Amino acid sequence: MAKIFRSSAQTLALVGFLLFSFFQSVQAVTVLDDRQQEVRITQAPQRIVSLLPSLTETVCALGQCHKLVGLDRYSNWPESVKSLARVGGGLDPNIESIVALKPDLVLAAGSTRGADRLEALGLMVLRLEPRNHADAQRVLRTVAQALHVPAAESDRVWKGIQAGVQGAVQSLSPAAKLQRVYFEVSPAPYGASESSFIGETLTRMGVANILPASMGPFPQVNPEWVVRARPDVIMAGDSSRASMLQRPGWGRLRAMQSERLCIFKQEESDLLVRPGPRMAEGAQLMAHCLNRAAAQVDLPASPASSAIGALR
Repeated sequence: MAKIFRSSAQTLALVGFLLFSFFQSVQAVTVLDDRQQEVRITQAPQRIVSLLPSLTETVCALGQCHKLVGLDRYSNWPESVKSLARVGGGLDPNIESIVALKPDLVLAAGSTRGADRLEALGLMVLRLEPRNHADAQRVLRTVAQALHVPAAESDRVWKGIQAGVQGAVQSLSPAAKLQRVYFEVSPAPYGASESSFIGETLTRMGVANILPASMGPFPQVNPEWVVRARPDVIMAGDSSRASMLQRPGWGRLRAMQSERLCIFKQEESDLLVRPGPRMAEGAQLMAHCLNRAAAQVDLPASPASSAIGALR
């Protein structure tokens, strides 16, 4: 009788082990990162550190915000993430702080420094850095897969983004589409070319981008080059405002003289330069700017810089 009992117990233990192994294998997923390397994730991550704002926003758009335990210093949306621990930035991640958070997944850009070190310490790192619309869709799907979120949910989010962008496109007046645009990403200055996700949105709107795709997605631009290109509209963040009038020849630009200049507030700049779930909102901001510029709406300029008008 005891022998039969032991045999039954052993059988049940074996069945339990096989079932556990089966469910573990069902949960396990393998995804490709931006290096085209496979990352095997054995179970749904519960503690996530994100080192790129667009990846942070992607996690939250997929309904997984509650799993974030640490972020880079620039991630600031949605509001709920502002209280989370900060672990540096992509160029200077705090390795000790990240390890102390005991993440089971670290989301990082392909250019994030210290990613190899994190992997050497046994952490799972998924490197993703979207630069255009196709990248943004791929990253959304990859993050969803890594987090064990159904593909239907990532598809729903992407369809919402595309619908919002299309709505912005359809809101443009015919005159707005005749304009040539320079979009400044940062005051170095760096611009958004035709091959960037910002440039692709502008192309979809039917306007011309003065920075060709051949320059790379976000090239550093010689200010004199912009003068020669003579854009009709300039879009830039508030951080660029002070330096613009100091650049040789910029005061003669039609965009400056006719106040066809859109200066975006910091929170607007954030969503404009992040290739993630808020791209539709960015498209709406650009469409609003283009329509106002085409209508040549003159707004009062600040006394310190009368040639700069901020079209909202």
